[in-house]
Amino acid sequence: MIKKTLISIAVASMAVPYTYAAPTQLYWGDTHLHSSYSGDAFAMGNETLDPDTAYRFAKGQPVIHPFNRVRVQLNRPLDFLVVADHAEYMGLMQLVRDKSSVLENSENGKRLLEMWDTKGSKSVYYDAAGSIVKGQPYDDLLTQAIRQPVWDKIIAAAETNNEPGTFTTFIGWEWSSMPGGANLHRIVFTDKNGDTAKQFLPYSSTDSNRPEDFWNWLDKTSGETGADFVAIPHNSNISNGLMFNDVDSNGHPISASYARTRMRWEPVAEVTQIKGDSETRSSLSPNDSFAEFETFDHVMTFGAKEQAEEADQASNYARSALKRGLEIDAKTGANPFKFGMIGSTDSHTGLSTASEPNFWGKFGLDSIPENKDKETTPHADGWSMSAAGMVAVWAEQNTRESLFAAFKRKEVYATTGPRMQVRLFGGFDFNATDASDNDLAGVGYGKGVAMGGDLSHAPEGKTPSFLIQAVKDPDDANLDRVQMVKGWLDADGNSHEKVFNVALSDGREDLGADTLPVGNTVNLETGHYRNSIGDEELVTVWQDPEFDASQRAFYYLRVLQIPTPRHTMLDAVALGKPRDDVNHPATIQERAYSSPIWYTP
Repeated sequence: MIKKTLISIAVASMAVPYTYAAPTQLYWGDTHLHSSYSGDAFAMGNETLDPDTAYRFAKGQPVIHPFNRVRVQLNRPLDFLVVADHAEYMGLMQLVRDKSSVLENSENGKRLLEMWDTKGSKSVYYDAAGSIVKGQPYDDLLTQAIRQPVWDKIIAAAETNNEPGTFTTFIGWEWSSMPGGANLHRIVFTDKNGDTAKQFLPYSSTDSNRPEDFWNWLDKTSGETGADFVAIPHNSNISNGLMFNDVDSNGHPISASYARTRMRWEPVAEVTQIKGDSETRSSLSPNDSFAEFETFDHVMTFGAKEQAEEADQASNYARSALKRGLEIDAKTGANPFKFGMIGSTDSHTGLSTASEPNFWGKFGLDSIPENKDKETTPHADGWSMSAAGMVAVWAEQNTRESLFAAFKRKEVYATTGPRMQVRLFGGFDFNATDASDNDLAGVGYGKGVAMGGDLSHAPEGKTPSFLIQAVKDPDDANLDRVQMVKGWLDADGNSHEKVFNVALSDGREDLGADTLPVGNTVNLETGHYRNSIGDEELVTVWQDPEFDASQRAFYYLRVLQIPTPRHTMLDAVALGKPRDDVNHPATIQERAYSSPIWYTP
């Protein structure tokens, strides 16, 4: 392992320790942001922050918070953004508020207009949302005359704010399938411009809540318009055992055709966001001391306090899904869960804020400390939420075409908020001296494949080795460690996993479970911490000591920071609230997850 002193220049939106033109640059964004055009966002305190304002905020401009009306601004702008409002009744709340004449032509439109005047906006939202939950959507509110003008406004905001080379917008939405309260939502965005996007209306769960029907629509629409799409499964931790199931929507075992179709449209998955982390659980990974991170068990179905006990937890979490994918691949010849990993916020304020000290809430309502006790989603409040996450993309340039291609090849990774720089390359020819090469990326691309890539047919006597670099966020905490998470398939077709410490800060020795913790410098009275522990950068070449050339496997990095204050602790201090009343950890160990590299015999 090599520790370096940083000599940094600005590339994209952060500093990186290179002085040469790397093949790819690092870009930061959010693919899962809701504006006031989403009905739940509107009902929970965001009536004013529209898509255009969301883009302006992401670009670094000051805007007015939609709930508490203070001026808010990002210290570091994003490089790209997808405003992904729910397709279901998109923009309906604005139409009712503004007493749009288009609603006068429908029975339910007139009824909701009257309800707004007599019972208020929340009643309107719950009435409309309830029709979807019951599977009885109001068809007279789903006409093109109502939907097209709203979709045109979303397209116009994306087109107006797209600045190739500086800031990229993608035209997208959220397909919000929720059978029985199980969250099967997908974020969808296209690589094409507004002229193409106007040729279709967003596919909605009112059309179908089956992923197979959704993928068929993507295929049909792509053929008719030339648009390509990326669909991102999100928040799988509350899918109630359905997101990464081993059967299709009809209960049939996953086939090779299903697997190939899913991977065509869903190359990446969202593994961390405001409603918790979806990497793994301690019940699934009992030997992983960092497994139980930002757990969020609350399903979205009303009347169910927690996830059903019979829910298959392995179907809720990414690591188990990656293992299951190896099993299905061995049986069918195709892997339905060969996905890269990203993070995004799922903020409904229109403000993409993933930093604990600068967290503006899941909804407008919980944006102020005094409202953290109020329920925001079924059986959960503002204290339950986490300031997360972000997606990092290694791409040649900041354009729709280049970023989109990086998503497709899975050269992307997730963080829980901080902008840690992570590189992962795999191959059969890396050696220890490569970690000290000034052209680390050049060596990585020259000798191997990047994260998201594939290795196969190991040469006789060769073992995979991995060139690894992790650099701290220049404005955040030092690094604790870098870990390699390996999953593999044995000769009997059973999957396994193991976590290796491949780089430890402060010169600590890897003693497995007995490895000394990095420590904790957080002052619980003030919320301050010190970067007096941990390292700025960890670089190494790691070789798998347990490699078997006959076994399918995957490898991904998990990078951990030193502990820092969680937003709940900062708010508790601000309120003068006893820590015990908050019932959530005072500190958090932020992390990054790389996309895997797969090995196939």
